[in-house]
Parts: sequence; C-alpha cells; structure tokens
Amino acid sequence: MTVLVLVLIGVLTGLTTVLFGFGGGFVTVPVIVWADAAVGPAAGTVAVATSAIVMVVNAAVATTATPRVVLARLRGRGALLGLLAAGGLLGALAAMAVPADVPSWGFVIYVAVTIIDMLVRPGFLRPADLAQDDTSQRSIPTAAGAPIGAVASFLGVGGSVMTVPLLRRTGLPMGHATSLANPLTLTISVPAALVFILARQTTNLHGAVFTVGIVDLGAAALLLIGAIPVIVILRRHPPRIPDRVHAWAYVVMLVVVLLTMAASLLQGT
Repeated sequence: MTVLVLVLIGVLTGLTTVLFGFGGGFVTVPVIVWADAAVGPAAGTVAVATSAIVMVVNAAVATTATPRVVLARLRGRGALLGLLAAGGLLGALAAMAVPADVPSWGFVIYVAVTIIDMLVRPGFLRPADLAQDDTSQRSIPTAAGAPIGAVASFLGVGGSVMTVPLLRRTGLPMGHATSLANPLTLTISVPAALVFILARQTTNLHGAVFTVGIVDLGAAALLLIGAIPVIVILRRHPPRIPDRVHAWAYVVMLVVVLLTMAASLLQGT
C-alpha cells in the first residue's frame, strides 16, 4: 500500500512541478513524514532530505523542457543563482543541526504565513500593474538569494513558494512564474541534496525504505517513477489555464499541503 501511495503521490508531484513550480517539496515532505513514520522523531529530517532529491530530478526535467524564451529571463543573474546555491547549502546544514520537529513545524508555519500573505497583500491573485519603464521591480533582488535558498532547503520546500509569489509580483503571468521557479529550485536543491546524501546517520533509520546518508532513496525513487512521465507529457502538451484560476489553484494547493502536513505531525505526537 505504501508503494502504491508513493507512486500516486509522485504523479501529483509531477503535476505540481509543471503547474505550480513546486518541484515536489510541498507535496513530498508531508507524504514522506507519513511513509517513514516508523523512523520516529527523525522522520521530519528524512522527509526534508528526501524531498531535496525529488526536487533536483523533477526540477531538472522540467527545466530542460522549459522554452528558452522563458529561461532567458535568468540571463545575467549568475550572482542570484550563486547566492541561492550558497543559501541552499547553509540551510541543509542547519536542518541537520536542529531537532527534526523544528523544520517540520517551521514548514507548517511558513506555508500558513504565505497563504495569508497571498490572500491579503495585492499582487499575487492579480498580476501587478507595473509601468513599462519600471524594470527595478521586474526581478528577484540578488541579495534575496541567500535567505531564500537557506529557508527553502531548511524547510524542504525547494524555494518555489518563495520565488513564485516574488516573480508574480513583478508582473509575470502564473505560467512564466511557475516555469522560472523550476531552475531556481534546482539551484537551491543540488547543494542541499549533496549535503543530505553525504550526511552520517545519527539515529536508527530502519523504518525507511532504503536510505543513503539521511535520504530515503527508496521513497524518492517511487515518487519519481510517478512524477517524471507526467512532467514530460505536460511540458510537451501544456494545459491552458486562465491566469486568475491558476493563481487561485496555487493558493488552494498550499492550503491542502498545510492541512496534510499539520495532520501528519499531530498524528505523530
């Protein structure tokens, strides 16, 4: 039953990777907490680590299939990408230095704050109306790279929940904002994934499917079996979704993820 659930959730992560730029983090973390509940208190850390692997592969596949005209918006942003990677590395190291419940409950709190922000503050549910010559607000500030990367890898969210709202508020339609979230997620997740794979186990992880470092590669593989075909198909035949509907669907998806993660954590207490 766990195998089937992980594959089916993998299909969902493929869908969210293409439609919302999630890369899998917001979906996989709650599911892996549930699947690896037998690990005990370390399940939250294993979930964050495993999520990083899933996001690397999903984001890489989605990025290679993204039109070059969209990726062109990242030209000349080497400094931002470098800081995102550095932040991803630091966040991964920090996640291993604190109790597993800290990133897990931090995940819940961050998603809740993000949902409130998108509903209350203008600029997300309807793209911002910027002047044609107002280029200063049309990109993510370079200095934001390190904190975005650190928070994203620490919580296991990949960065999309931070970058998509930021890109959206620069005036981009949801389709472009979510597409650009994938290469940004990839930049954050690669160094984080390496840290987690090379990490030494300090607790008994026999309840996981198959671990390397603190990554449950077995769970990651099952999730990817479901995700990759969906990403390839949807990138070749992208669905046409009205921009406002797309934005509301993003908010609804975060609400579902928030409730799922909170339920998983409360069940384990």
